[in-house]
Amino acid sequence: MSLRFDDYRAFDAVGLAQAIQRGELHPGEVLDAALDRLHAVNPRINAITHLDEAAVEAARQAPATGPLGGVPYFIKDLHAPVRGMPLTHGSRLFAQQRLDFDSETVARLRRAGLRILGRTASPEFGMSPSTEPALTGPTRNPWNLERTAGGSSGGAAAAVAAGIVPAAHATDSGGSIRIPAACNGLVGLKPTRGLLPTGPHRGDATHGLSHEHAVTRSVRDCAALLDATAGPDAGAPYFTPAPAQPFLRLIDTPPRRLRIAFTLQTFRQRPVHPESARAVRHAVALLEAMGHEMREGAPAFDADALGSATGTLLLTGLAAQVQAREAALGRPAQEDELEPLTWLAARQGRTVSGIAYASQFARINQEVRRIGRFFEDIDVLVTPTLAAPPVALGTLSTQTHTLASFQEACAAFCPFTGAFNATGQPAMSLPLHWTADGLPLGVQLVGRFADDATLLQLAAALERAAPWFHRTAPL
Repeated sequence: MSLRFDDYRAFDAVGLAQAIQRGELHPGEVLDAALDRLHAVNPRINAITHLDEAAVEAARQAPATGPLGGVPYFIKDLHAPVRGMPLTHGSRLFAQQRLDFDSETVARLRRAGLRILGRTASPEFGMSPSTEPALTGPTRNPWNLERTAGGSSGGAAAAVAAGIVPAAHATDSGGSIRIPAACNGLVGLKPTRGLLPTGPHRGDATHGLSHEHAVTRSVRDCAALLDATAGPDAGAPYFTPAPAQPFLRLIDTPPRRLRIAFTLQTFRQRPVHPESARAVRHAVALLEAMGHEMREGAPAFDADALGSATGTLLLTGLAAQVQAREAALGRPAQEDELEPLTWLAARQGRTVSGIAYASQFARINQEVRRIGRFFEDIDVLVTPTLAAPPVALGTLSTQTHTLASFQEACAAFCPFTGAFNATGQPAMSLPLHWTADGLPLGVQLVGRFADDATLLQLAAALERAAPWFHRTAPL
């Protein structure tokens, strides 16, 4: 007997695994429900860019073991090698690349029992907060097909919001987990720097700016996936220890009374869209009702200087990645193998001198220290995740902008996320608000460095106070 979609969607990943363990569901019918949903909706949203037939067949044969045994899962097409699957980074330059190993994070996800079935869409090299790569075409938001699903984990978020899978892998170098979570009504945590492995193919991932985790529909799935993947891998340049208790157990306990700050304007002291302000006010009201100490305020730092410095690191990293691909191919990249903005960005990255590159670390350190001082007497900061509701597709296209105009457009849409890639603090988006016309709009919570546990406890308490799991995108 097949599993109806409404019954399939009633479970989060932990719930599916528990039902399989109890014998109430067969892993084959769970797999079929995911595939049926994929075939029904993916032509409309373009979230899944590669369904691996060999992986599907292997999933049918494998026993459902591990804490998430039998749950279907997809890996983002950026930075995360999966043995035998393409890894294109959303780029025509890498369209033929396949690697013969799993990253450590992927290996741990497999050991937890997840069925890794393929890839989700990413903008080229994760450059955009909207997933519209020339290689595979735009990913559409399941809540409104004319709006962005966010980026760069837009494919992952759209797949989860559309009910294909209850959770999916995501990465974040400037907001790429939190932005699509906010656009799609999902939970999106960027963990503390060093909590998850980055190897064996990466060490100090983009100098600590880049993180991996997931987008999920429930806080407990977020916690369970963190339990499955946290901890250092061999040769890690640094790591942040996980708490003594599993995150999944910790979230059952509400956090202590916290000192929480909130802001209704950007770090450049600019106003946000009224819906973004309403989202924060709603969160503040919930937190006040829980008894937390609330105050208005935000870190005082030079957001322009920090953005410029981290942007230089990302541009030079892009140039190095393109150069490495050229060496592997034995020829220069052609202009039509990269999107116009990527071509410009890679050219600019090649012009950065070693001295100019090294000088960015002092600039980053100066601003990060200023942010850190703010958290000496604040436990959590609440901000909008986005300065405005999800924008129309094409607004953040890498086909039409100059580099300067693109950076300006990104800063206007998502000014709250990138600073916390620089600090390495845990930060997450929660789906606490929907606009008058039915679009999700997340709220960002930022915790102290290495205090992911408190952030997840607070998120679980908010989930209980203002449930969102029942909300369904109108596909």
